[in-house]
Amino acid sequence: MTTFEGALTALITPFRDGKVDDKALCELVERQIAGGINGLVPCGTTGESVTLTEEEHAHVVKTVVTQTKGRVPVVAGAGSVSTAHTIELCQMARANKCDGVLLVVPYYNRPTQAGLVAHYKAVLSAVSIPAILYNIPGRTGTDLSLETLEKLSDVKELVAIKEATGNVLRSQAIICKFGNRFSVLSGDDSLTLAILAVGGNGVISVTSNLLPKQVTDVCTLYRRGETQKARELHLKLVPVHDAMFIESNPGPIKAAIAAQGHIAKEVRLPMVWPTPATEESVRDVLARSGFVA
Repeated sequence: MTTFEGALTALITPFRDGKVDDKALCELVERQIAGGINGLVPCGTTGESVTLTEEEHAHVVKTVVTQTKGRVPVVAGAGSVSTAHTIELCQMARANKCDGVLLVVPYYNRPTQAGLVAHYKAVLSAVSIPAILYNIPGRTGTDLSLETLEKLSDVKELVAIKEATGNVLRSQAIICKFGNRFSVLSGDDSLTLAILAVGGNGVISVTSNLLPKQVTDVCTLYRRGETQKARELHLKLVPVHDAMFIESNPGPIKAAIAAQGHIAKEVRLPMVWPTPATEESVRDVLARSGFVA
């Protein structure tokens, strides 16, 4: 079964004139691979998945897989509020030859822990594909507990956890309880080093849309024992990570990429483009960081 580790990018979805910008998306994929990224995750939160139509979602996934040409794994966002819809998205991902799926805890309807167990078992009994569970209670309203994870630990398709509670203690607890049963990936760029330090395996990153080499290098350096170099690079990246969340993601990361001329200045409602003050703050942080994207 596929495992996932290192730095994977939570890809933005570029738009132009209200439509998916295929050219910009393919160029983004190429910059990611040239930067040494370890994997790509289209149609997650950063990809504005909840504002994509069914046709657009499938189109973005297919475009990324086609452009990637097997050079790195592609993990498609396939989570939904509905179990039936999640199954359909997983079937689409498998049909498009994705290496895995990212399954967010169902949002808005706030299922019980028993509901989460039933949901994930139903999805992965219907579609056998490597899956990363995505726990982000700040957005979903529901926290995936360790007890629930234990009840799911015999589901062979579950290979990793994207841990975005914002608390490294949760990642530590998962690793203490389950050892290497799951690959633990940080869902918060600013916590990547801390999660690696307690035995985690990498990050699904927002910042790597802009700086794939630097984000990947933190993981690579740490995992090969060059911890001081990893620490220095991570700490240098922290102001950039922080700037990416001045406003709701993906506004600031899109602003940073648009400032380089790579994408149009578009997000989908109900998101709106970041304020001029945010754009200026992002530019200032990047200028001070000294990183060349």
